[in-house]
Amino acid sequence: MADTARARKLAKRISQIVASALEHEVKDPRLARVTITDTKVTGDLHDATVYYTVLGERLDVEPDYAGAAAALEKAKGVLRSMVGAQTGVRFTPTLTFMTDTVPDEARKMDELLAKAQAADAEVARRAVGASPAGEADPYKAPREDDEDED
Repeated sequence: MADTARARKLAKRISQIVASALEHEVKDPRLARVTITDTKVTGDLHDATVYYTVLGERLDVEPDYAGAAAALEKAKGVLRSMVGAQTGVRFTPTLTFMTDTVPDEARKMDELLAKAQAADAEVARRAVGASPAGEADPYKAPREDDEDED
């Protein structure tokens, strides 16, 4: 069983190798806008999960996730060979490619936070110059008994 520090170092190195290979070695046009975001290696160093994200050509165009996944699956053998040659480990880990959903989730959270901030600003705008619907002090004060009444 390998230690986690070695697994982290191997994961980082695999990320670098795969990213460099996608940029310089693999000539598939579907991989032109693929970015490697993270890699996780199992404790026994036999399996590596490579997380990636795909950028669209323009902001208004949806990225081609299916094409990128097919291209990565096709290039998996070449990428694994390159990882084995450049890492020097006894057993080259098998590569599994997973779409990284963190950027999309972060964008959705940013949109929700912006919507909440706009709603708060609208409430603050309406509250300017408003007066309470009931009494000025709606909380009941403790009853004071006057001794003069008895």
